[in-house]
Amino acid sequence: MRDKTQTNSAAPGDRLIRAGAIVFFVGAVATLVTVAPLFFGTTPFPTYMFGLSMLMGVGFLIAGAGVLRSIAAGRRRARGAAG
Repeated sequence: MRDKTQTNSAAPGDRLIRAGAIVFFVGAVATLVTVAPLFFGTTPFPTYMFGLSMLMGVGFLIAGAGVLRSIAAGRRRARGAAG
């Protein structure tokens, strides 16, 4: 039996996972930019740049919420098919 899911269909949580990945990578770049002056011996960036580094954790949480939402949708689908 063939799976009925289309290859281009978006499952619940996919957008959250993508958004979380984007926010995570923005935070990763901000972290690299913030840490670079410490290696080169130049003047450190202002404090708000360290706040931007926190986007890595925020992106990780957003992506995690998307994964949990996807899992919950899969369980609902499995329950509906079984019952």
